[in-house]
Amino acid sequence: MASAVSSTTPPPARRAGYRHLLRTPGAWTFLLPGFAARQPFAMLTISIVLLLRHTTGSYGLAGAVAAVTGVSMALFAPQSGKLADRHGQSAVLVPGVLLHAAAAALLTALALAHAPLWALIAAAVPTGASVPQVGPMVRARWAAALGDGTAGDGTPGGSGPRSGRQPLLATAAAFESVTDELTFVIGPVLATGLSTGVHPASGLVAEAVLTLVGGLLFAAQPRTAPPLGAARADTRERPASALSIPGVRVLAVAFLGIGSVFGGMQVALTAFAQEHGQPGLNGVLYGVFAAGNMLAGVACGAIAWRTSPRRRLLTSYAALTLVCSTLWAVPAPLPLGGLGLLAGLCIAPALITGYTLVEALVPATSRTEAFTWLTGSVALGQAAAVTAAGQVADGFGASAAFTVPLVGTTLALLTVVSLRARIAPRGVSTAIRHEGRTADTHNGSLQTVDTA
Repeated sequence: MASAVSSTTPPPARRAGYRHLLRTPGAWTFLLPGFAARQPFAMLTISIVLLLRHTTGSYGLAGAVAAVTGVSMALFAPQSGKLADRHGQSAVLVPGVLLHAAAAALLTALALAHAPLWALIAAAVPTGASVPQVGPMVRARWAAALGDGTAGDGTPGGSGPRSGRQPLLATAAAFESVTDELTFVIGPVLATGLSTGVHPASGLVAEAVLTLVGGLLFAAQPRTAPPLGAARADTRERPASALSIPGVRVLAVAFLGIGSVFGGMQVALTAFAQEHGQPGLNGVLYGVFAAGNMLAGVACGAIAWRTSPRRRLLTSYAALTLVCSTLWAVPAPLPLGGLGLLAGLCIAPALITGYTLVEALVPATSRTEAFTWLTGSVALGQAAAVTAAGQVADGFGASAAFTVPLVGTTLALLTVVSLRARIAPRGVSTAIRHEGRTADTHNGSLQTVDTA
């Protein structure tokens, strides 16, 4: 009896490790330049806030201009992803980074010249619209390098000659989240240090230089770019937009809430440090917050999860909302740093799960676009939170600004809970392939441990 059961029971799945992932041929050729080129996402908002706070004396005005860049990026990012799917990453990235460097230089010059608000906003639009979507492009390159698990028609759930490398996709999603969070450790600290210790404009200048150099080096690696043939194979079966998939819309709302945490924390921590007479403390506090995010991302990539991605998303999001509900009441930097660390620990599982769900919900032909919708949602949530937190900080103080992340995560959590059925991966086999969950047999049938 025992031997019969063992012959039909698959061995427990194991999470493929980071060491195995980083041995993927060609990976380092896009990881290193990609890391430099994705710094703008972490540096741009805080650099604008610090520069304009210096030149105008208002968090509200600085936050409004920074918000314009975020909204502009959120609106244009999915179009950039769609163009990259159709025409190739380099064709979109090269003109994009050139435009971004020029627009950031113009915004810097206008700020230092004390230009009127309308001129700053006008320059902020192309600055945000041209932010390179390197993170989604890197994720698309991982999918191409590891095999995307699509059927011949480009729909999720197929099998192919590289299906044995599928477990690495979840590890790649975790690795990319860790890389994103590492930029949020380095970027704000670097921007704050340069802006407060060198010159108020130096943070934005450094952001433009990193974008230009990293973006061009990344674009110069065409061999690891996703092939265009699959994206052009059959336009009739490709959805008009990745956003037409219900699960992507739900995930976009979830990422809006996460963006509200990033944006709200940036402004609230800046105002908090100013109120306590330690402006340089802002970078440290935000770095602790981002470090928690990064550490949780490392752990998520090393765990072979037994729970479904939907349950992980709901659990981590509820925990994030709970932590955000306490930030406004903290009176001193030390406990605020501890709560910021906890908030960061809750964000990474939600981000990783969201990106992993894209692998199961979206065809490979629209995957870069889907990733950019999520990235754009973070930017849009960040922009709205920067604006709201700036106004609240000006009118009611730094502590009141911490209510902005609470409102954002609460609204997003309610939406995700009510629409959770739309983010369940299609089919048990897809869920097993993407999550590597353990399975057992019952009366001869294969079942997942958790299908919630």
